[in-house]
Amino acid sequence: MRLYDSKAQALRDFIPLVPDKVGIYVCGPTVQSSPHIGHLRSALVYDQLRRWLSYRGNDVTFIRNVTDIDDKILVSSTGTTEQWWALAYRYELEFTAGYQRLGILAPSYEPRATASIQNMLDLIGRLIEAGHAYPAADDTGDVYFDTRSWPAYGELTRQKLDNMEAATDADPRGKRDPRDFALWKGHKTDEPASAAWPSPWGDGRPGWHIECSAMATRYLGAQFDIHGGGLDLRFPHHENELAQSTAAGDAFANYWMHNGLVHVNGQKMSKSIGNSIYAAELLEQARAIVVRYYLGAAHYRSTIDFHEGSLAEAEAALERIESFLDRADRRLADTRFAGSGVEIVPEEFAEAMDDDLAVPQALGVLHETVRAGNAALDAEDLHAAASARGQVLAMSEVLGINPLSPGWSVATDEPAMIALTALVERLLDDREIARQSRDYAAADRIRDELVAAGITIEDTPSGAHWSFD
Repeated sequence: MRLYDSKAQALRDFIPLVPDKVGIYVCGPTVQSSPHIGHLRSALVYDQLRRWLSYRGNDVTFIRNVTDIDDKILVSSTGTTEQWWALAYRYELEFTAGYQRLGILAPSYEPRATASIQNMLDLIGRLIEAGHAYPAADDTGDVYFDTRSWPAYGELTRQKLDNMEAATDADPRGKRDPRDFALWKGHKTDEPASAAWPSPWGDGRPGWHIECSAMATRYLGAQFDIHGGGLDLRFPHHENELAQSTAAGDAFANYWMHNGLVHVNGQKMSKSIGNSIYAAELLEQARAIVVRYYLGAAHYRSTIDFHEGSLAEAEAALERIESFLDRADRRLADTRFAGSGVEIVPEEFAEAMDDDLAVPQALGVLHETVRAGNAALDAEDLHAAASARGQVLAMSEVLGINPLSPGWSVATDEPAMIALTALVERLLDDREIARQSRDYAAADRIRDELVAAGITIEDTPSGAHWSFD
């Protein structure tokens, strides 16, 4: 398998650090507002990667964070009666619901930034000790990364420090260099007291970049396989993550992957233009499985352009798959070929997916198999039709667009089921936090409440899974 490594700016053979085990960290949302089409596309890309790696026999640990403390969250709650943390949680549930609607698998774990403050403080302390960070001299409580102390700064995006613009994440008054970025932000009098944590440099909160470095290494170790995110995160976010992590002595990610952006009618989405397409309105325009097909059909590194007719094209393509499977099931029923097709992807499909997740080519193989399957049914070649059916199911399952999957049943696409799923998974997250904190009474109480509601909980090495009794 080959993947395009943004840091190397080249295709590289993908070799996991541990054979048959893959650790992936993906930058999740900053929950300041409702999710839009770009958020869905990014999450879907790494879901496809995860599914393919799992199909290839790898045990994948998939971490996607939630940034639930940030300047933008505080700004969004200013002037309202809603607490910043309540606003963040409300939007977090919207993201979870959107992911669920698209059949995006739940991560192995989804840490919130506010639950890893101590890990961030420890990392900042290591950077100060190594001479790569400094507290501001103006008693504000700010701490900055010293970009000039790290010669490799800029290596991810191939930039020289002197050519970079000044960092805009904090007031430059306490910086040694305008490009130094904030690791810790001292508490300000106009900010909520609840948005501050104690630190050796005074009460405050973490900078955005340090959050992901701390959470990635907390759950995947000092070195892991893949770091992913949107192309818009390459600079400054990922550049700063790489610098601060490696300056602290962590090898960090072996491969950096970035997905392309989404444009609307040929223009970049922008609040100022007013052309943003939000997840809720997008999912009102077509079935969720159709939206998934559309967002996942292009190569992950390409820019996709949403326009009138986009979803209709995806609907037509998906209907060809659904029509063949329905036709095959009806014709093969009550014959010796019913259920006989082995669900294994064709070699051409595997070659495409192994080539930097070439989904357009993989979909070409899928639709060619549908065509061949229909031809076999026309010719009454039931053996060939059953074989094609098995391959179509295998390929569509890998891509998350298998129409026969229970996840796409009408019940799971209804608002009540979406809401239930979001609530149960949040309770399971709370239970895991309680267990890590050794608050076993709280963890047991959450489990007992879920069981009493008719939900079965299964604890596995990859996390808790739930189902109905």
